[in-house]
Amino acid sequence: QVQLVESGGGLVQAGGSLRLSCAASGSIFSINDMGWYRQAPGKQREPVAAITSGGYTNYADSVKGRFTISRDNAKNTVYLQMNSLKPEDTAVYYCNADIQPYLRHVNRYWGQGTQVTVSS
Repeated sequence: QVQLVESGGGLVQAGGSLRLSCAASGSIFSINDMGWYRQAPGKQREPVAAITSGGYTNYADSVKGRFTISRDNAKNTVYLQMNSLKPEDTAVYYCNADIQPYLRHVNRYWGQGTQVTVSS
């Protein structure tokens, strides 16, 4: 059984920083792309950032220059460093990963979500 567990959300003032972590565990053969999405109240879930197994990154325009995605392949963990946070960054943040479990096909797995609230 593969699962993703997130941590690091919370309440922060505008201009502050938070670091999210997401660790994959279970019977994992390989992990390809990893990333973060977010969903604000009343809005659709949207992509925030992604990183390939080779370290190539991609960001939503709204977070470029403020957020940094990284990963530690030895720990099966992806991070999202969020700086210069704005109230509009308030959302539930979900990590995802394209994982191939042993003897199974690649599937996209999701974390349970972690709340990030930015006060003005």
